[in-house]
Amino acid sequence: MTQKSLSPTQESFQFNSLVKDVKIALILKLVGLLLIYLVQVFLARWMGKSEYGIYEYVISWSLLLSIPAGLGLPRTVLRLIPEYRVKQDWGRLGGIVRGSLLLTMVASFLLCLGSMGFILLLNHYGSFAYTRPLLIGIWLVPLQALVQLLLETARAMKDVILAYTPSVVIWPILLLLGGLFFYQSNHTLSSITAIKITMLMLAIALSLQLWLLWGKLKAEVEGVAPVFSYRKWVSIALVLLFEMGLKTILDQTDIVMVGSVMGPEEAGIYSATVKTAVWVAFVLQTINIVVAPIFTTLYTQGDRQKLQNLVSTVAVWIFWPSLVIALILIVFAQPVMGIFGSEFVVASFQLRILVFGQLVNALCGSVGLLMVMTGHQNQGVVVYAYAALINVVLNGILIPRFGSIGAAIATSLTMALWNIWLGTLVVKNLGIYPSIFYSFFRSRGDRQS
Repeated sequence: MTQKSLSPTQESFQFNSLVKDVKIALILKLVGLLLIYLVQVFLARWMGKSEYGIYEYVISWSLLLSIPAGLGLPRTVLRLIPEYRVKQDWGRLGGIVRGSLLLTMVASFLLCLGSMGFILLLNHYGSFAYTRPLLIGIWLVPLQALVQLLLETARAMKDVILAYTPSVVIWPILLLLGGLFFYQSNHTLSSITAIKITMLMLAIALSLQLWLLWGKLKAEVEGVAPVFSYRKWVSIALVLLFEMGLKTILDQTDIVMVGSVMGPEEAGIYSATVKTAVWVAFVLQTINIVVAPIFTTLYTQGDRQKLQNLVSTVAVWIFWPSLVIALILIVFAQPVMGIFGSEFVVASFQLRILVFGQLVNALCGSVGLLMVMTGHQNQGVVVYAYAALINVVLNGILIPRFGSIGAAIATSLTMALWNIWLGTLVVKNLGIYPSIFYSFFRSRGDRQS
């Protein structure tokens, strides 16, 4: 066998390396946001609002359908690959990489065929304006599903650059260059052409990522017969897929119900406040990119003290920047909302309420991720299920009485509830204290002693 054995000591981590990876993740996230914004601006200018609207409609559907097409496998490989590496279970490591690719492709292909049949059925009983673009764009679904799978596989291998550079940096750049070339050659860019260019460039970026990823894995799995534990993988994956669906419900319920009760204009204004408040969670989301596989590594090694030290350190890193962002949004809520237009300023109070909910999210730390990465995802799903139900009920009660302010209150209360609940379960199941308050009290105790 030619693979290199990694001992548990080698699989440990250094805080200096962690800091470096967090900085890289922050840079990649910011660069990715800028590139995505540039792509949207230039495509809209080259295509015109009608063709661009069709393009965005197709892209949105491909992103939505890629979630069930992925079967929850992206989070599953993120959960299991670090465990297999610690245990030096190279057979299952090679098996889950190959098996997840196969399952994703099969599920995506079947979903595409079913979706094509549904699109043709809609067109048969009535002229459907999006028929041709959707029939072409539906084949973006396997590519979008593979984006998430390869991204999480690279994250599990603790390679942040390989995880995000192909889809977040290389693909948008290739898409811009391809669109520019075609636009300058033909002086026009249709939605169907843009969809085809998107598919081609994404396939190129994914091929590069897969080649580099396999080169990274080859030293560990080459010469070892793959072991396929499909039953275990699918049982975990379906739970994580269900959890993702519940999170989507939690994210979208307030916007949908505001639109249903108060109309599209109120929904548009409220949606802007939701997207703005999410900036408070930017640091949390970015740091979670890096620490997820380390959580599994330390938990599998049974090193609770080092895991507690990591969680406490991460809690501090998350809290202070999040607090600064929250204070800026609270103090300057009106001018921030004014960026969207003068009619959005009326939602500044709703923004402040939502910011408080996101601040509780930052206070509690990486509780949801800890539950998943230590194998306690089933309990986490129960929490999200109750939270989703409570969120719907609260929105149904508060929106008719208080409008979008009621939606903001319901959302913030629910967010606080599931974060605190998950934090309690982390303490109970892991003996780990994830909240920033533990770090504060521990530091104070250290100084007094």
